[in-house]
Amino acid sequence: MYIWDSPPFVHSLAHRLHVIMNIGAGQISKTGSSTSVSLLRRLKARDQQAWVRLTRIYGPLVYRWCRRSGVRAGEIADIAQDVFQAVATGIDGFRRERPDDSFRGWLWAITKNKVNDQFRRVARRPEAVGGTDAQLHMGQVPFEPEAAEESATSHDDTTVVLHRALELIRGEFQEQNWQAFWRTSIEQQSSTDVARDLSMTANAVRQAKYRVLRRLRRELEDLE
Repeated sequence: MYIWDSPPFVHSLAHRLHVIMNIGAGQISKTGSSTSVSLLRRLKARDQQAWVRLTRIYGPLVYRWCRRSGVRAGEIADIAQDVFQAVATGIDGFRRERPDDSFRGWLWAITKNKVNDQFRRVARRPEAVGGTDAQLHMGQVPFEPEAAEESATSHDDTTVVLHRALELIRGEFQEQNWQAFWRTSIEQQSSTDVARDLSMTANAVRQAKYRVLRRLRRELEDLE
């Protein structure tokens, strides 16, 4: 089992999301480089690499939602393709106009609709009759706004998103700096102890941590 899947890690990382995503707020450079522009802005600019990153970050989340809704494993790939096609079509219209608006909530609504479309297709097949599994599943997909919000913002789902985003940006940092970030932010070790182990100054450890967190926030700005 990967460390990402262990319950203590899942809950501790998710619990600190608000800290991670607020570090560096308002200090992001507005240059033309791809790492200086949020993923959402790159998506709206039709940056192909941004679309690849989006599917890598949020693809596992769509898979989890489909499985929780009762979709068969063999049908998820087609649903996920429909979901991200809908995202590509509608991304220009996505806005965060209210405090509770979120990309993940919007993605959840799209996924829910595509899951229901799939269950309707299954229910219309010749072998389908009243009371089929497909019809039962349709009744289990949460339609209430409260249920949708809970699913879209659960701690486990937050951890999936952070996990994938961190995987994607890790290669941008030297291993020593990454370890400084990881051990102070995730493992909650003191800067002094980490500095001694990595032959760095405590200030250098703090700066390394800040740079990784700022990069993470930049990647997910306007989304998470």
